[in-house]
Amino acid sequence: MNAQNNTIENQSLNPQQQSVVSIATLTAVGDLPILKTQLNIGLDAGLSVNEIKELLVHLYAYCGFPRSLNGINTFMSVTEERKARGITDAEGKIASPIIDKVNKYEIGKQMLQMLTGVEEKGPKTGANAFTPIIDTFLKEHLFADIFSRDVLTYQQRELATITVLSAMEGLAPQLQFHLAVGLNIGFRESQLMQIFPIIETHIGKPQADIAKNVLVKMVKKK
Repeated sequence: MNAQNNTIENQSLNPQQQSVVSIATLTAVGDLPILKTQLNIGLDAGLSVNEIKELLVHLYAYCGFPRSLNGINTFMSVTEERKARGITDAEGKIASPIIDKVNKYEIGKQMLQMLTGVEEKGPKTGANAFTPIIDTFLKEHLFADIFSRDVLTYQQRELATITVLSAMEGLAPQLQFHLAVGLNIGFRESQLMQIFPIIETHIGKPQADIAKNVLVKMVKKK
């Protein structure tokens, strides 16, 4: 897979993408027994060991280090058990070094502009103006350090991000932002809609419906 190919040709989420949604959902809510099952399904669907490792690392930015570390420890046990059963999983590529041709803030700014399709102009506004250090952390760490890593595609990262924000309560503004990013980088509305039945399966209909309604309202405003 080309790690930064921004073209999504299928109308439906493929088995690997569905596994990304399941793994992200269960990591976010900390359901480790079911996560263990879904990690096995993800490997069987063709996700590499390093893709899943990278996915679990990516999630810490959205659901916190404790959930991410629990997911990583669960995945470690999964890989050990599969090896003991004689299963050989594809390790996959490791992340390429990020070469800082410009300063990290500018790398993050350019990444964010690419993902959103919106050029950042003028003075800071909102939370970034009220607390400028959060803007620095977002640009330099989240979008430069994390999103610039090439083990996962931008689509895989956004799919995981949208899923976590859908699975957790009270994050509608952030979810709306990332749904817009998902649409900008090539996801179709029909594909994003397929996230919510998976969330419903794992954590229930109420939270899935709350998240789905964010996308429905976005589409109606178009």
